[in-house]
Amino acid sequence: MSDDTQHKAYSISTPEKEEKLSEKMEEIRIKEKEQEAKAKASDFGLPYINLKGFPIAPEILSAITKEQALEAQVVPFFMHEGEVRVGVLDPFTQKTILMIRMLQEQQKANVLPYIVSDHSFAHALKLYDMIPRPRHYVSGVRIEAADLEQYQAQVANLQSLGKLISDVPFAELVTVIVAGALETRSSDIHVEAEVDDIKVRYRIDGVLHDVASLKREVWKQLINRLKLIAKVKLNITTTPQDGRFTIHLPKEEIDVRASFLPTGYGESVVMRILRSSAAALNIEDLGLRGQALEIVRREIRRPNGMLLTTGPTGSGKTTTLYAMLNAINSSEKKIITLENPIEYRLKGVNQSQVDDAGGYSFATGLRSIMRQDPDIVMVGEIRDEQTAEIAVNAALTGHFVLSTLHTNNAAGAIPRFIAMQVKPYLLAPALNTVIAQRLVRRMCQYCKRETQLSDEVMKKVRMLFDTISPKAGVRVDFSAPVFYESKGCNECQGIGYKGRIGLYEIFSMNPEIEKMMIDNRVSEYEMQRVALENGMLSMAQDGILKALDGITTVDEVLKVANI
Repeated sequence: MSDDTQHKAYSISTPEKEEKLSEKMEEIRIKEKEQEAKAKASDFGLPYINLKGFPIAPEILSAITKEQALEAQVVPFFMHEGEVRVGVLDPFTQKTILMIRMLQEQQKANVLPYIVSDHSFAHALKLYDMIPRPRHYVSGVRIEAADLEQYQAQVANLQSLGKLISDVPFAELVTVIVAGALETRSSDIHVEAEVDDIKVRYRIDGVLHDVASLKREVWKQLINRLKLIAKVKLNITTTPQDGRFTIHLPKEEIDVRASFLPTGYGESVVMRILRSSAAALNIEDLGLRGQALEIVRREIRRPNGMLLTTGPTGSGKTTTLYAMLNAINSSEKKIITLENPIEYRLKGVNQSQVDDAGGYSFATGLRSIMRQDPDIVMVGEIRDEQTAEIAVNAALTGHFVLSTLHTNNAAGAIPRFIAMQVKPYLLAPALNTVIAQRLVRRMCQYCKRETQLSDEVMKKVRMLFDTISPKAGVRVDFSAPVFYESKGCNECQGIGYKGRIGLYEIFSMNPEIEKMMIDNRVSEYEMQRVALENGMLSMAQDGILKALDGITTVDEVLKVANI
């Protein structure tokens, strides 16, 4: 063989030898890693497994997300008859322990950790990428029918619930807190770290109640447990984070929006419970009555123009809009909404969520919606000049626009639009109706009793009743009024109230108000006066009529209407 031939043979074989050598070295390295994992398992007194080649079913992997598996260093690989086996790198890290506890609660199973090597763990993680759509995915809090029955039997009032939360083992703590919130019809769960303890509070019918006080020592475990459920970063504690999770009940699933905010003694957590029943509400369930109900029924059937709901945060504006959309939703109409965030899913409605951070604002979204050929448009909130201008133009060009605005009363919507540079001669023909609203608590019908009002309160009530315009169509005998109060019973968990109802004032455009706008006489006080003279009931007057009907108390009305 010539020198050239030998040189060629040598040069061709060198890369092959190098590749084989590299493969051999990799095999040795993997074997060493597996030996190290075996030794670690022996030291910990735990079983060892090599997941390379182990048949892991997609539905087992889907018990947690890939992101959760990576962060907690836990991967499920086997599930059968009340037993779940998971591969872990270190069974004693806090994140791993919390994830194992979460799986125990979710799956209602015994979770057994197996020590795996880095290589074995990485192999299992790659399997996630082979599952384009998990066939089964459980995330959040699962509450069985037996759990609910057990908690119902133990919870007669908020005091007994507080004791249950304080005494329950940590593994059941989050489940009991969530189940207690459902049982008391809470809209929000607040978990707040303080200097000496942790406060658990529920917002029930708009009012916050202290429910339980937990030992400060469980704070770190509790906050990390909540973060795992809500799928936010465990290691971020100095900036706000938002997450979501689902409460899995025997007959339904309830979404929860979780907010984490840094405070002086730890992060404050607020969990908003989004009940899908609110999205199926009918207009008749809102608390509208008489002439006001007839006006709303008529106005939502208009082919164009603008209808607004106004009030502070938490006054039920969005719920009112959903009820209206339910009433007018049909296959013959294209309905598009812009929301931030989308709280409830509506069948047959195209819902779009704005993202200010990503440059998708109400204004830019509304421009795009107009190219989608909608019949009805709902804008979550009008809060700037651009959105106001586009919304008014949409109402003038054949679209029916629903939206919300932050004002104290219905008449205040017009000066608010003028302040956002909307021209009065455009607003006058565009705006059909403004609904101002507040929410008051309903009296518990099981423990309500007749009561006598003080002379001072009775004077306020009589003044409100006497100023109702004859055009309002109210027919009530006020010669011997009867009012009620409720002291609390087991049915209402000792609160005295159960549920909420709206107080409304309906401001409709008429020729006199249109002329005032075009003449640039947009005094809120004058417009309110003209509307009342033409038959509008103020929110306070609407509330007094509901108190006469035994629906709520006079104290609630005067407090909410700020009289």
